[in-house]
Amino acid sequence: MIIKNVNLETVCGITSTLPDNTLPEIAFAGKSNVGKSSLINAVMNRKSLARTSAQPGKTQTINFYNINDAFYLVDLPGYGYAKANEAVKAQWGKMIERYLRSSKKLKAVFLLIDIRHEPSANDKQMYQWILYQGYHPIIIATKMDKLNRSQIPKAVKTVKQGLEAEKDAVVIPFSAQTKQGREEIYDLIDNLLAGEGAQAD
Repeated sequence: MIIKNVNLETVCGITSTLPDNTLPEIAFAGKSNVGKSSLINAVMNRKSLARTSAQPGKTQTINFYNINDAFYLVDLPGYGYAKANEAVKAQWGKMIERYLRSSKKLKAVFLLIDIRHEPSANDKQMYQWILYQGYHPIIIATKMDKLNRSQIPKAVKTVKQGLEAEKDAVVIPFSAQTKQGREEIYDLIDNLLAGEGAQAD
């Protein structure tokens, strides 16, 4: 996949109507500070289109990026942000759930998990939510550059076990620093779009 054009087309807040898109959608979910904005920038091959922040909880909207006029990369709000009050957290959760339930064009959900830590209760809940809505989450284990290469297989196993993931669940270790794992993500997206009869090259 070669990224030629990227356009932030739609931003949906808590009360917004979700767009009725005609192109396939690929969504990215993850808890606050898991490195979602960094990953999305790496995938889109742009330095700062998705706003990265040292302060978690930056993404509070659903952002639809039109990629190559071939598909939408959908950035879902970060969940589990400790400093947000319970009412706000509940609203973000409802917003994500509403999107997963109502999107007619959603093809896959990538779920980001920090490879260094066992999945949290929020991570497990999100994994189950995605399954419940009929999708098989593709797990991206972020921040792999923080581990030694020899530690990665064990860490991947811990992530899968912690999520109680399906046996054949796909886990892609990823580093925003080195871009390792990006080609695997591109290949998966290409395969998903090929199933659509859409061309994304």
